[in-house]
Amino acid sequence: MHDNQPRTSTPDALPEVITRYLKAHRAHDTATAITAFTSEATVIDDGNTYEGTEAIGDWLDRSATEFNYTIHLTGAQRTDPTRYIATHHLEGNFPGGAIDLRYQFTLRDGLIERLVIAP
Repeated sequence: MHDNQPRTSTPDALPEVITRYLKAHRAHDTATAITAFTSEATVIDDGNTYEGTEAIGDWLDRSATEFNYTIHLTGAQRTDPTRYIATHHLEGNFPGGAIDLRYQFTLRDGLIERLVIAP
């Protein structure tokens, strides 16, 4: 296997910074979730871009209260040494009621530099 090939891994093989963010996000713990990001991080979710930890914190607070939903990590993959994909299944009172989302993480210096959330 070549080093640049995607590798499927178990969810517990994700880097600590990603699992810290995911656990904090599920617990609606914005203060802890923010510690996983670089100060100039970018999050892209639902067609919107949030740049910097203040904007990301506002997005986290809003997403925690906009809908009620359950979220389950269903898969994890390392696509290269700094990029990971965590696939989640969400069910709740949002339009459509259920969706599978790919959380695409890019890391820099042990923190999340970029997060893209998309189906």
